[in-house]
Amino acid sequence: MSDSNTTTSASPQSLLQLSCLYPITLKFEEVVYKVKIENTDGGSWCLGGSNNNNTDTNKHREKTILNGISGMVYPGEILALLGPSGSGKTTLLTALGGRLSGKTLSGKISYNSHPFSGSIKRRTGFVAQDDVLYPHLTVAETLLFTALLRLPLTLSREDKAQHVDRVIAELGLGRCRNSMIGGPLFRGISGGEKKRVSIGQEMLINPSLLLLDEPTSGLDSTTAQWILTTLKRLAGGGRTVVTTIHQPSSRLYHMFDKVILLSEGSPIYNGPASTALDYFSSIGFSTSITVNPADLLLDLANGIAPDSKHATEHSENMEQEKKRVKEALISAYDKNISISLKAQLICGSDNNTTYTKDNASAKYKNNKMPADQWYTSWWHQFKVLLQRGLKERRHETFNKLRIFQVISVAVLGGLLWWRTPTSHIEDRIALLFFFSVFWGFYPLYNAVFTFPQERTMLIKERSSGMYRLSSYFLAKTVGDLPLELALPTAFVFIIYWMGGLKADPFTFILSLLVVLYNVLVSQSLGLAIGAILMDIKQATTLASVTTLVFLIAGGYYVQQIPAFIVWLKYLSYSYYCYKLLLGVQYKEGEVYECSKGVWCPVQEFPAIKSMGLTNLWMDVLVLALMLVGYRFLAYLALQRVRLR
Repeated sequence: MSDSNTTTSASPQSLLQLSCLYPITLKFEEVVYKVKIENTDGGSWCLGGSNNNNTDTNKHREKTILNGISGMVYPGEILALLGPSGSGKTTLLTALGGRLSGKTLSGKISYNSHPFSGSIKRRTGFVAQDDVLYPHLTVAETLLFTALLRLPLTLSREDKAQHVDRVIAELGLGRCRNSMIGGPLFRGISGGEKKRVSIGQEMLINPSLLLLDEPTSGLDSTTAQWILTTLKRLAGGGRTVVTTIHQPSSRLYHMFDKVILLSEGSPIYNGPASTALDYFSSIGFSTSITVNPADLLLDLANGIAPDSKHATEHSENMEQEKKRVKEALISAYDKNISISLKAQLICGSDNNTTYTKDNASAKYKNNKMPADQWYTSWWHQFKVLLQRGLKERRHETFNKLRIFQVISVAVLGGLLWWRTPTSHIEDRIALLFFFSVFWGFYPLYNAVFTFPQERTMLIKERSSGMYRLSSYFLAKTVGDLPLELALPTAFVFIIYWMGGLKADPFTFILSLLVVLYNVLVSQSLGLAIGAILMDIKQATTLASVTTLVFLIAGGYYVQQIPAFIVWLKYLSYSYYCYKLLLGVQYKEGEVYECSKGVWCPVQEFPAIKSMGLTNLWMDVLVLALMLVGYRFLAYLALQRVRLR
């Protein structure tokens, strides 16, 4: 039985104060993280940290982001990571959440004396600083889809919906439950409400370990107080809470149990929040006035001593003084805190908490879940992701501007090719090529944006172990089919009959199927380009070059391509689509009026002769290989996206 199951069957007791079934004691020892900095000019650099000596001709330098940070948090406690911008708070939080790995990360991070695993991941809630939410979903829909994906199949949909209702009530989101989240292009709920939705997504799984990156950033004091009160109540149920926070008010500061203060990646305080001022007073950094403890701590982390008369100056002497203060604080930490902290990490006990490491570890061992086990099946994930994708994309695909764009082009094209006579075979062939070009490139440019726009969402949800990549990819591609095929179907219906092409229902249906086939192949290439580059500007540039090459080599503009570059046309799906449309519209043995009273075979017309009307099934097979190949390439590219 999972912890989520128990949560859902809760009584009227507050959801936030429900006991956590699997309390986690988080312990981290000597965590060090470095990144390589490429110094292109070989000169000085000002990225912070010390200027380490390096023999690689100053081309590569290492910057230490985290420098030997240790600590321990028990269930029921809130640990606050304090420090100025660039001090390494978010990096440390990311490492504690198992989302930072590689050769440059060293040290030991354990959860009930066990390393990070899939079971720990699914009991860990991680709230990023930026609220990554789908803009067109409502608050209730956002939380419900999260519940359907993250809660086990042992719970019915009704149970999960009731669980969502309780979370909405606890977080005070009832007033906006049916409001859209909103985004850059249209107004939605407020920033504080978005933050509560993000926290609510993690509360749904009743997490044992909750990590939050600056949950009060950009919020007013009342909303920030509400958020911290919520976290305090969550910790009261036996959960371990770790949060970064930039500049809390005194009210918020006194709600923390423990504080780690960072200065340029190095710890200068680690201990109870209530004794921080006493500690700094004991090493000679006291103030004569009453201040917010957090303000004093941040001044010290910046190297500004209390009551300093030079706090607002920016002279060389001031910088040297800041450096001396920081060195003194780091030295005092090594002498006064580091030794006792190491001893505490070894024995792993704390008399001030009712949850001991032994009890937590025992519960963990008895209920350990295999790392490769998912709470939900592949089929369930696919269905939920498909339903969510359809709800989110319905506003984007069928917007008025896009419909007007396609219909207006179809009507204009129909007027230009109005009832073209059969004798004007050049114009008819041009219309067929227009089919292949427009619906070869229009879907490509739309598909290029798909994965780059969803990159942050994909990283967030996959980092939480919400679903398999294969279920997401297939739901995304299948969900796009009815939306992406509706507009080209309307386009062909309009321009085919207005253009006066062969008035045969069977020929029309085959022409429509060829165009839709071309749309799918074009979309596949767009998905692959977007997934490989994951950058909209680079992807659109590559798509432009690709479409230009395919356009020229498509067999219409240049019919006699030189032998040394003729292979280009076989890479163009527009070439195969154009050839198939010709093969559907014209058959060998047909004739047309090439001049008054003179009839000529269509296969002898130069444009058709250069393409040919045979081996059409081979062209269908080549397009099928492109369709599968491009989508498989996109899937492989998505697997390379780093989950950070």
